Amino acid sequence: MKKAIVLGATGGTGSAITAELIRRNIETIAFGRSERKLKQLHRTLNASPLLSLAIGDAFDAESIIQAARSADVIIHCVAVPYNEMVQSQLPLGEAVLTAASSLGKKLVIIDGIYPYGKAVTSRVSETHPKQPHTRKGQTKLAFEQLIFSPRWQNLPRMIVRLPDYYGPTANKSSYLGMTMEAIAAGRPAMFVGRLKVPREYIYLPDAAYMIAELAACEEAYNEEWNLPGSGVIAGYELVRLARQAAGMSKPVLPLNKLLLRMSGWFDPVVREIVEMYYLTKTPVILDGSKYTSRIGLLKATPYRVGIPETIKAIQAANPLARQTN
Repeated sequence: MKKAIVLGATGGTGSAITAELIRRNIETIAFGRSERKLKQLHRTLNASPLLSLAIGDAFDAESIIQAARSADVIIHCVAVPYNEMVQSQLPLGEAVLTAASSLGKKLVIIDGIYPYGKAVTSRVSETHPKQPHTRKGQTKLAFEQLIFSPRWQNLPRMIVRLPDYYGPTANKSSYLGMTMEAIAAGRPAMFVGRLKVPREYIYLPDAAYMIAELAACEEAYNEEWNLPGSGVIAGYELVRLARQAAGMSKPVLPLNKLLLRMSGWFDPVVREIVEMYYLTKTPVILDGSKYTSRIGLLKATPYRVGIPETIKAIQAANPLARQTN
């Protein structure tokens, strides 16, 4: 991989991947809709000469084609808002696949765990049955079927699946991201689900490292890959680590289905979380044995390290947002 383009480069996952590629001395094109956010990303990466910016719309295949001509790998991590997923996911996928196929580029698609539905094994491998029972899960399964459709049989492509994530670049599109932002700012925070249930989260710099490893491996294409987090951890322990790092002690409210529905009266994105609430009760825990057997060791930063790093990075990026007790 000599040059890559990251679609959705200013998002939580995209910015982490962009930073990892630059760290590896790989020429990288950051593609996004917002010139302001792209320039901010450029500053964050110390205006690296390896990084170029491309303003465009990922729903427009021609826009991607114009930006990606000089790249040999396209990494797609454009996030569709929860409340737009059902109607937008497939048109977005169609545009990205059309562009990659037209250019003859390799395509790496970052996605989540929704197609699996409820886990029927303690660890979910790439061969786990896909029986989604939610609209979003069914949409994501249709997205996967589109990706591996015979229409694109000459296109080297892969899906990389992540659990919920956190990290310095995480944002409100992540369940844990919004919790970390509030704790870092010293505000009362919300936590989606029960604080006692152990769940899995991946640290975005770890995910970016492993995605870059996969993208550079010729034999990894035309397959699915699961990237697990750093083991499971209960919400109350995450909150303890975050509060300790932030030096704050404001309350953290666990959101059950009823509270989510009530919050959804004012926030359409939160309203859509209700459908996926089952994941907070019976979490999907990913099996990374395929990665370890084919690619190498999993990168798994301990929560006791990743959570404080995340809090400190959020505070450094938003010093005025921090309040005192």
